[in-house]
Amino acid sequence: MLKSEHLLKTLGPGILIACAAIGGSHLVWATRAGAEYGWTLLGLVLLANFLKFPFFYFGQHYTASTGESLLSGYKRQGSIYLNTFIVINLLTGSINIAAVGMLTASLSMPFLGFLNLELTHLTILIFLILSGILYFGNYAVLDRLSKWIILILTACTIVAVVLAFFNQSPNTVIDTQAEINPYTLTSLAFIVSLLGWMPAPIDLSTWSSLWMHSREAQTQHKATPKEVAIDFSIGYGITTLLACLFLALGALTIFKTGAQIPQSGIQFSKQFIELYTNSIGAFAKPIIIIAAFFTMLSTTLTCLDGYPRSLATSFALLNNSSNQSNCVDKKHYSLMLLIYALAASLILLVFVKNLMSLLSFAATVAFLSSPVLAWINLKVITASNVPLKHQPAPWIKITSYIGIVFFTLISFLFIYNKLF
Repeated sequence: MLKSEHLLKTLGPGILIACAAIGGSHLVWATRAGAEYGWTLLGLVLLANFLKFPFFYFGQHYTASTGESLLSGYKRQGSIYLNTFIVINLLTGSINIAAVGMLTASLSMPFLGFLNLELTHLTILIFLILSGILYFGNYAVLDRLSKWIILILTACTIVAVVLAFFNQSPNTVIDTQAEINPYTLTSLAFIVSLLGWMPAPIDLSTWSSLWMHSREAQTQHKATPKEVAIDFSIGYGITTLLACLFLALGALTIFKTGAQIPQSGIQFSKQFIELYTNSIGAFAKPIIIIAAFFTMLSTTLTCLDGYPRSLATSFALLNNSSNQSNCVDKKHYSLMLLIYALAASLILLVFVKNLMSLLSFAATVAFLSSPVLAWINLKVITASNVPLKHQPAPWIKITSYIGIVFFTLISFLFIYNKLF
């Protein structure tokens, strides 16, 4: 029987994954899915969350079962697997940080607009502030903030969707949009972007594994597989629920109204806030602005922590023949944090002209790397060093194989469509 005090000490890494996931994938892609296609893509959103759940679960379950990080499991299979992760991490990390950082900056305008900074410069300022928070506060700050942010956003979103549903007025809906079938080659780029970040890129599974060791150091409690399953289920369940709610919000408030999704970050953030306030009422606008901003702020914060932490740990493992490097020293972590913040800032200054193009590129890269990371995670969790009693149940293995095949086929179809 689980002791409540032990369970409370376990809760954290799963909630942090929810904070990292409920950002661009939900505020942008799920909302756009509902706005452009109505309820048509709800099944695909649920399917994406279902097919990806084993690979995220493996990250925490592996650590609870073996006592070592998922990245250590990569190293056990051979340096080529760890090197593959490093390449994907380097390729996607800076892009994803830049993308979520710019969306955070666009939502910060009600608070920081008085600075009169361009969006890219404001994003860089946010990177500097968050990097300082991580350097001095590290995991404890992430853990405390995440639970309050998830609670506030979930409550606000449920209220917004319920009121939007009951406040629908047939007289105000302009049926200027014909029914669009999203399951065509024409819509494939959008589908790939949606799947890439829904609910999050698979490489985030390594973060929760590392955060478990930080949580253990904070609470002096080693989580059991059962406790980890509860922590993961709470975080992932909230993530899936909010994905559906954001799609519903787009379907109930924008679909068939003739409204277009802006490409500008500032305009997009304004429209997003209007979705809520039109559903709930103008009186709730301050609450909505705060909830949306802190949601993206937490996503940027977790990304700024997760990518440097996982890369620093990977390099430590490559230099450690024992395969045991679950926590990285602050010096190497700080160096990676600086590198990622600078790289993301450079991307914003040199390559980006609008928010949506950056988000699309980042989500596409995340999806194309999904089959590789999914296969590595499955290989690690079924390795000989994982006790048989802790290896995945048959239905989870079957789901994993289906997911890998699904991601691979869609990836090849997307690449073929782009080339030919």
